[in-house]
Amino acid sequence: MAVIQHTEEDVKLLARLMRAEAEGDGQLGMLMVGNTGVNRGIADCLDFTDINTVRRMVFQSPGGFEATQKGIFTSGRDSRIYVLPEE
Repeated sequence: MAVIQHTEEDVKLLARLMRAEAEGDGQLGMLMVGNTGVNRGIADCLDFTDINTVRRMVFQSPGGFEATQKGIFTSGRDSRIYVLPEE
């Protein structure tokens, strides 16, 4: 069951963000980044009024994720992302 509407490309984009933002923090750190992103997508507050898609959440500015603000997200590192199938 999806919490927010998304496409396959949105899932890949979120996975790239999770890796860029928290790769050094392991799986738990990356999961926390993903949870934060989803929470921004469903939040009903002034800080996230225009965050109604995964793409807008990933590239939110100002106040977005550091990886997209500082170019880590698009640094040309190995961009292969492996998304496990849903159980």
